[in-house]
Amino acid sequence: MLHLSRLTSLALTIALVIGAPLAFAAQPAPAVAPAGTAATTKAPLPLEELRTFAEVMDRIKAAYVEPVDDKTLLENAIKGMLSNLDPHSAYLGPEDFAELQESTSGEFGGLGIEVGAEDGFIKVVSPIDDTPASKAGIQAGDFIVKINGQPTRGQSMTEAVDKMRGKIGQKITLTLVRDGGTPFDVTLARAIIQVKSVKSQLLESGYGYIRITQFQVKTGEEVSKALAKLRKENGKKLNGIILDLRNNPGGVLQAAVEVVDHFITKGLIVYTKGRIANSELRFSATGKDESEAVPMVVLINGGSASASEIVAGALQDQKRAVLMGTTSFGKGSVQTVLPLNNDRALKITTALYYTPNGRSIQAQGIVPDIEVRKAKITNEQDGEYFKEADLQGHLGNGNGGADKPTGSSGKAKPMPQDDDYQLAQALSLLKGLSITSGR
Repeated sequence: MLHLSRLTSLALTIALVIGAPLAFAAQPAPAVAPAGTAATTKAPLPLEELRTFAEVMDRIKAAYVEPVDDKTLLENAIKGMLSNLDPHSAYLGPEDFAELQESTSGEFGGLGIEVGAEDGFIKVVSPIDDTPASKAGIQAGDFIVKINGQPTRGQSMTEAVDKMRGKIGQKITLTLVRDGGTPFDVTLARAIIQVKSVKSQLLESGYGYIRITQFQVKTGEEVSKALAKLRKENGKKLNGIILDLRNNPGGVLQAAVEVVDHFITKGLIVYTKGRIANSELRFSATGKDESEAVPMVVLINGGSASASEIVAGALQDQKRAVLMGTTSFGKGSVQTVLPLNNDRALKITTALYYTPNGRSIQAQGIVPDIEVRKAKITNEQDGEYFKEADLQGHLGNGNGGADKPTGSSGKAKPMPQDDDYQLAQALSLLKGLSITSGR
């Protein structure tokens, strides 16, 4: 089972929806590495370190302020061994493993926040669309400094998540700090989170918009349906498509591959490299470009991670789309879930993934072709202009047209790009691309 997301700990993958779902690979990685690989190379046991471990365990049992049993100490030792490898490896106990598997369905209980750790604080990586967190106005970059009045500084990610989890419908108060400002409280009610991974609409005639919030098992299928829906609503072939991957934390590797496959006809999409045999994977297009090769702009930002970066990097390398926005998160590693006995598992980093041109995204991210930062625009009131048609005795239109353009005098229905500067710029670019391509 391959997992692609920017999760900073096990806590980010469990019922609070704090992270991307577990990704099931096209072929599962073995629980034990094949013979002859580096993973099975025999080495002498580090006897001195094992003696130290035994001594530390014995001292804790003898001197710690409260009694601690061997099982608890050993479980904690395993957790520490995994968590200190990298931010994405973790030990999953029975409850955590079950919840991680459940998250692949795209439905789970919580607040709808993806969080990370930064300088000892809990930081919001991104709120998930249509959840209590997004509806309450929580933003990426906010710091959660208190949970129900209790400071979060110094708490582990698991402790913070456990406090935010609870019975559906119960309210919880988060104290947030935004952009170094004054702390403020936001009260949320826990809810069942049903994540819609794909949304689509016509921004205007000929121009389709597809947003992927995260990559779930059925995301590729949903994108196919969205393309068909946009064509039907438009009544003819589209002039262009905007694919919005902003604040998408990642998810299922296979889904990312399927999404790219809807937009290209040939070529490599992504490949992975690791130490064990089953970590060497290559995915290529199957020749079914359902987008009909129309001009395309992909929006990314610092919240676009992992599977989002696979899609963006593949479309950029294959010169299929223009990338716009800001540099992505830079999470370029693959996690494999290895089941253990007693319903436990390891989520361990086993490979790095690479774009078709061989770029490793790890800790660097995808750089957009055109950088456009988030901004707000204030429209100025247009003045009244005296025009040719207002002149007394003006000549008529040579083609017999009306003196003044006709059109709706009513207010246009607000569209997503009206208050989204990056999306508005993407649409403007898309129109230019469709004009120059003769569409």
